Amino acid sequence: MKHARKPGFATRAIHAGQEPDPLTGAVSVPIYPTSTYVQQGIGEHKGYEYSRVTNPTRTRLEENLASLEGGVTSRVFGSGMAAINAIASMLKAGDHVVCGNDLYGGTPRLFNNVWVNFGLEFSYIDTTDPRNVERAIRRNTRLVYIETPTNPLMALSDIAAIAAICHKKKLELVVDNTFMSPYFQQPIALGADMVIHSTTKFLNGHSDGLGGVVVCSKPEQAEKLAFLQKAAGAILSPFECWLILRGVKTLAARMQIHDRNGRIVADFLASHKRVKKVFYPGLKDHPQHELAQRQMSGFGSMITFETGSLKNANKMLKAVRICSLGESLGGVETLISHPATMTHAALGEKGRKEIGITDGLVRISVGIEDVDDLLEDLDQALNAI
Repeated sequence: MKHARKPGFATRAIHAGQEPDPLTGAVSVPIYPTSTYVQQGIGEHKGYEYSRVTNPTRTRLEENLASLEGGVTSRVFGSGMAAINAIASMLKAGDHVVCGNDLYGGTPRLFNNVWVNFGLEFSYIDTTDPRNVERAIRRNTRLVYIETPTNPLMALSDIAAIAAICHKKKLELVVDNTFMSPYFQQPIALGADMVIHSTTKFLNGHSDGLGGVVVCSKPEQAEKLAFLQKAAGAILSPFECWLILRGVKTLAARMQIHDRNGRIVADFLASHKRVKKVFYPGLKDHPQHELAQRQMSGFGSMITFETGSLKNANKMLKAVRICSLGESLGGVETLISHPATMTHAALGEKGRKEIGITDGLVRISVGIEDVDDLLEDLDQALNAI
């Protein structure tokens, strides 16, 4: 008997968990802004009792995101940091985590300033070489946590190679896939055990709703995370769930334009006389360009470049007109930021220096505007240096 082909990515983004409402036929998933649900009798209900535990809009989003990442299910939280916090909450005092050394600044802030007080231990290493991961594993290591590409230096780690090391040692690998989105990178297919996103970014895509998700490869992970949703309560509101469901419908189309514009902008920056260096996996001189071609189906729109000094960066960032100076990324509009004073300020000067984040670095999340307008804006802003 011939098996039905699995629907393609764009089809799943639009239809998985987004089926028409059975009551009215509404094409858009309804927002259920209810805290509780009427029960027919003791222990008799329609699958929902209290919205901290489960909510129909949230259920639909969790089904959708699991489908896109190839997981068994997913659990959504009030922000990307709440999702990362939930992962840490699955561990116990005395457990050790091996982490990449070039993570989003909020992640080591959470680990080093909060979770170490509860007995968790963290090591930060260069995960671009899988052998470093193997060397860092201790008897009490329970988890390996990586971002690839990293924020903001765009370094790549070999997910399949690190997953093989983890599974040999009976550890779980968690991958933050925010920068690539499931459209360009599928960590679970490469051996990762759980995948994290700040849904605020590319998944939502419109800079109008915070959220986070953990996509699970095993039912027992999902059970633990569902308990944490219920016990700790850092859940995503029905309205924000709906915003992400709305955003995800155009994810495939948006990511294609982000990627096309990203490649053009990266080439432009690489040849600009005011730019010292460009960090972008799609450039042939990127140290992991070959891995990027193997591991990802596109290069995305996240680019970091060196202007040479804080003074130069400030001059340039004050001069942009179409690009919006602000934190965050992944919106339809081009967002440009200064890692040393914004996303990675929490690391301190010494911490930034150790991993190579200079005061002259600028990070750009290329949007889906007409690319000629972006090039013109970046050129005039760079010429202000």
